[in-house]
Amino acid sequence: MANIKLACETYTWQMPGEQYKGRLEHIMNICQQAGFAGIEPETSFLHHLDDPVLMQEKLDQYNLELAVLCVVEDWLHPRETPQERARADKWMEFLGHFPDTILLTVQMPGKDRANLRERQMNMISCVNDFCRRASEKGIICSNHPNSPEGSVFRIESDYEILLEGLDAEAVGYCPDVGHIAKGGMDPETIIRRYRSQINLVHYKDMHADGRWALTGEGNIDFDSITRCLIDSGYEGWIIMEDEDDAAITDPDGVTLKDGNYIRENLLPLI
Repeated sequence: MANIKLACETYTWQMPGEQYKGRLEHIMNICQQAGFAGIEPETSFLHHLDDPVLMQEKLDQYNLELAVLCVVEDWLHPRETPQERARADKWMEFLGHFPDTILLTVQMPGKDRANLRERQMNMISCVNDFCRRASEKGIICSNHPNSPEGSVFRIESDYEILLEGLDAEAVGYCPDVGHIAKGGMDPETIIRRYRSQINLVHYKDMHADGRWALTGEGNIDFDSITRCLIDSGYEGWIIMEDEDDAAITDPDGVTLKDGNYIRENLLPLI
């Protein structure tokens, strides 16, 4: 049996808008029903649960682990802005109460790819600084590139710059198989190439034409990717994230359907 656990990301509940922000207990309840072992909230969902004592009470109530805390920032300058650094310090203090939780850094995509090299170097510099400080506090860190048109790390040549530029002593790499495919790459090839830096994995599905798909209904080969991770000795979290348009009106139902998929397809593998 592989030492791999499955958790759920909160972006599915971000697709309808803002109405689920501050309703993390509701999301936890759905994740528990779907059979997930953990949750990865983006910080804007926490609201009152930024109190670590209350957060732990709710995690215990729903029998979930805080697998990952996702921090999203712009990181447009060579150094963190005072506001970015203050928020970073807040979340590092919060994670002092959750020593096994991974800190995931994600850059907010821009509107275009102008000044690409400068923006790439600025993000790498900010993420490295943030994660070095976090690492000194014993926090495990990872970075998650994404694939919107304005992302500065979305195609293969971008990944080469990112994965060479990140401080491997302080921050790992979180491949998102959907974003990799959206950037024109083969997820399994990228995972094999950068396996030594991987400490977290995101799953979501995509149709051949680039539209996001309900998990199991697209062309991402989750069986092969999962076997690749197992064969390479990967141990840790796989985070499920569904961005199909159905989530705009029914994020709960989409997540419960994902739960059926993992029970039937992924749990037997791991």
